[in-house]
Amino acid sequence: MIKAICPNHVVVLVPALICLLAAGLSAANLPAGAEFIIQSHRGAGNLAPENTLPTFQLAWKMGTVPEADVRATTDGVIVAFHDNNLKRLAPGAPEDIKAKSVNDLSWAVASSLDVGEYKGTKYKGERMARIDEVFDEMKGRPERWLYLDVKEVPLEKMAKMAYQRGIQNQLILASTHYEHHQAWKKMLPTSQTLLWMGGEESALRKRIDDLRKADFACLTQLQVHIVVGDLNSADPFSPSSAFIREVAKELKSRGILFQTWVRGSDDPRAYEMLLDLGLDSFASDDPHVALEVMRNYHKRTKK
Repeated sequence: MIKAICPNHVVVLVPALICLLAAGLSAANLPAGAEFIIQSHRGAGNLAPENTLPTFQLAWKMGTVPEADVRATTDGVIVAFHDNNLKRLAPGAPEDIKAKSVNDLSWAVASSLDVGEYKGTKYKGERMARIDEVFDEMKGRPERWLYLDVKEVPLEKMAKMAYQRGIQNQLILASTHYEHHQAWKKMLPTSQTLLWMGGEESALRKRIDDLRKADFACLTQLQVHIVVGDLNSADPFSPSSAFIREVAKELKSRGILFQTWVRGSDDPRAYEMLLDLGLDSFASDDPHVALEVMRNYHKRTKK
């Protein structure tokens, strides 16, 4: 028996019920007023400093779903920060802590770091986002969704924060580790989940086969990293077009949204070709390109 999070009592769920709840969430489950999902990688892709509150607000304004990379400080404050050290995103940090992870810092230290200036002087002074503040921006705004990419964070505490604000249906837990999704679904059965994976096609096939054996339980979205080569070649994609088409067909039959993070090209033709192969969604470092392609594609296919 499994306990789900509730404020004043415990709801007991059996594993089979959790899987049924997960299966009920399909690609049709979208943010309020949306026709599709574009994930703005690390907040808003390359458009603004990663993982900051203004960046998440920019992504929402564009009509995309921002991704927050989640970690916790030594005193338990959950924050958005991607890298495992401070060198790239907080180059002005004191030398004695530059090689440290946010997970090794107190909130007092982490909150003092400038995480905007690396992107340009106009962003100087931008601070790390607290996830509770991001969640507050979503409360009562059903059109605002958020991907939570697990780096190093206590899932139960984050789930409780979401439940207290009533935003669990606006969250998509993202991780490459299947056990994270299983744990998350036990706590928030109506929240969504995205399993991401990259690598050689042979390794991807093995991972898909393992998920198939588990009946894709507790997953509502799957993301495969696709590398784009010469668009004029017989097959510009790795993994292959045949693999992409095969996975797309299976996921569609299961009601699971199929997303890719496009690597190596921002050419709209690459996005269009991937949609033709069966992709439903994109994670992008250039959400403007992904948005334009998706809008045009939906208009064209509706005719």
